Formats: sequence, structure tokens, C-alpha cells
Amino acid sequence: MKTKAAPVAKSTFNVEEIRAQFPILKELVHGKPLVYFDNGATSQKPRRVIKAESTYYATINANVHRGVHTLSTKATEAQEAAREAIRKHINAKHAHEAIFTSGTTAGINLAATSLGQLLLKPGDVVVISGMEHHSNIVPWQLACERHGAVLKVIPITESGEWDGQLADELICQLANCKILAISHVSNTLGTINPVKKLIALAKKKGITTVVDGAQAIAHLDVDVQDLGCDLYAFSGHKAYGPTGTGVLYGREELLSRMPPWQGGGEMIDTVTLEKSTWAKLPFKFEAGTPHIAGIIGLGEAISWMEDYDKSAMAAHEHVLLEHATKELLAIDGLRIIGTAKEKVGVISFVIDGVHHYDLGTLLDQQGIAVRTGHHCTQPLMDRFGVSGTTRASFACFNTIAEVDAMVAGVKKAVKMLR
Repeated sequence: MKTKAAPVAKSTFNVEEIRAQFPILKELVHGKPLVYFDNGATSQKPRRVIKAESTYYATINANVHRGVHTLSTKATEAQEAAREAIRKHINAKHAHEAIFTSGTTAGINLAATSLGQLLLKPGDVVVISGMEHHSNIVPWQLACERHGAVLKVIPITESGEWDGQLADELICQLANCKILAISHVSNTLGTINPVKKLIALAKKKGITTVVDGAQAIAHLDVDVQDLGCDLYAFSGHKAYGPTGTGVLYGREELLSRMPPWQGGGEMIDTVTLEKSTWAKLPFKFEAGTPHIAGIIGLGEAISWMEDYDKSAMAAHEHVLLEHATKELLAIDGLRIIGTAKEKVGVISFVIDGVHHYDLGTLLDQQGIAVRTGHHCTQPLMDRFGVSGTTRASFACFNTIAEVDAMVAGVKKAVKMLR
């Protein structure tokens, strides 16, 4: 009789112990300790992720799935182990439902190109929201242009949330709506969107659902089966992994019907000069040599996150968010853009009489890294009547002391700029 394996204990969350694993946090910027609040653009990497990538180049460095020699076998095994780690992390049914890409942008372009060929015809509708990143707007615009479809948009409320009633109406009243493409979390506002509810509604109408999970994967417990989505895209570099890596999850049945979007080696079964046939999943969508070292590093980043209690990490980031919100709002003339009840650790703000670029430059002089500009969400900036914001985005390795340093830096900069 087999005994059930005991669950692996999660490590106790200790921010100082976590910080010690990130080499870059020891760096100085303009002679000041680095305060890194640009995790929404790219997160920093723990030492074991950096080591996993460099170890591949130092000890394996061979192509995958294409050789019988030892190094190729090791490379293949390491890459596929990363795929399995990702499958478990997002609770996909099968490892071959995880397609490796170069990031969320590539994943959504794959989805838009392939689904456009499969589903769209003149007069059909694709629905997105008004808070989408350009990477979840432009590919759908291109798909609509190619196939004569129409793009419809869910409006955004003053608090930075979907207009729920209008979202429901769009889905329910458009008989020819074929695709719903929405973000799980807003990169600019931090809003956690009720994607599960809207996906369920779309499912009843036979609408294919695509979720941009770039900002969710590092902060939320993502379960693609629970969400019920058809496709889910995310990047490695926003989840403590390497740049140039990402995943497009897709339901097996849908991926099997979708045509490939790139041709080349690896994605074929047979090739003649007259016709080609496609390889099985996931390789049908993985043309060419992948970023093997990065994928191995991504697998290590996922395993690193799995070693910790995700709810404890999220709770820590929420404390940072609440503290930063309270302290920043005490600054005269400061206004936060995006005040949804459900948010991850992202704050976008504007200050009367202060340009966001100037503020970001002066914060950088104090060693504080924030993001300034429109954050690839120009339609959202237009909705709120601003040219851009200053955005602070937190990770599990950030501290209250760093938030206080940023607030002090903002106050100092405001005195200089007004």
C-alpha cells in the first residue's frame, strides 16, 4: 500500500532573508543604496536564477530535441523540467499546454494571429478593455484589420475598474463577438480585474477568452483551470526570471485547432517542397531554437516562488501598498490614478505643477528607481486626462524603509520643482 507523500513545507517569509538572495540590491546608484520600485517593468532576479542560466552556458550549452549526444539530452531534460514546473505553478492539465515564447507580447501576438485565422471573419467582434497594455491592443487591431473584424472596448470607471454593467452588456448583446482579450492585472493602475466572472459569461456565449497575465503572475495565485480561460500569457522577466522568456498557456483542444504563426525548424512533422505538416503540441508553436538558458532560468524562478508562501508574499506587498498610499496622499497636490478596491502593489500618481519625467529624474539621483510616462497605456492616460504618471511597483523584496525613502525623495523633489 502506497503512502501519500507529505506536502513540501513552504519557507517562512522573511524579507531580509529574501533580500539577501538578490545581488543587485547591494548596488549603489549615484552613491546611494538602490531602492528598486520598477518591478512592473522588470523584476530583479534571485541568485539561483542567475546561476541556473549561467550554469547552462558553462556546462551544457547544446540545442534541444535535436541530438542524441549527452549535452543535447541534458539541455532537453532541463528545458522540459522547466515546462513541467510551469504547468504545476499555473495548474494546467498538461505540460504541452505551456508554449514557450519570448514574453507576453509574443504570446498575445501568437494568439491574435492564430485565432484571427481560425475564428475571425468580416463583421465579427473582438472585445478588449480600456486599461490594456499596448501589447493587448495593437495585435488585436492588426487582426481586426486583416480579417475585417471590429474592436470594441470595455470602458473604465473613475476608480480605474471595468464598468461591470457595460462589460456584461458587451458580452451578452454582441451575437458576433468571437474573442475577449483582457488583462488580469493593470500594469498602470494595479487593478485586479474580475476576469473569472467575465470569462464565465463569455464561455456561455461561446466566446474564446485570452488573458494578459504579465502583471499577475508574480503577485497572484494563478490557476488557469479555475479561471476557465482559453489562453493565458505571461512573461518570465516580471516574475523573477530572465528577460526574453514567456509562456502562452492554451487549452489542448483549442491549441490543436489553432494554426501555427511561425514556420521553421522544430515546429514541423514532415516537409516536402510541396507541403508541410505540423509537429505535435507544444512544438507546433515553437519554431526555431528557443532561449534555452532563459527557459531554464524561468523554471528556476518559478521553483523559487513555489518555495515560499505566496499568500505571505502578497500580504507583505499589500502592507507596502497601503503604507505608500497613506504617505503619498499626505503630499499636497498629489493624486493617485487608480483607486480600485482590489489592487496589487502598484501606485501611479501625478502631482500638481510637477512633470513626471522631472520627478523620476530627481528620484533617480537619490538612488530610487521608478517608472515615468504612459507605461504603454496611452488610451488609459487619455481616459484620465494626463500625459503620464510616476509609477512605483513593489516586489516581495521591498521594505517599508524603502517606501519611506521614496516618500522623502518625492517631498524633496517637489520642493525643488515647484
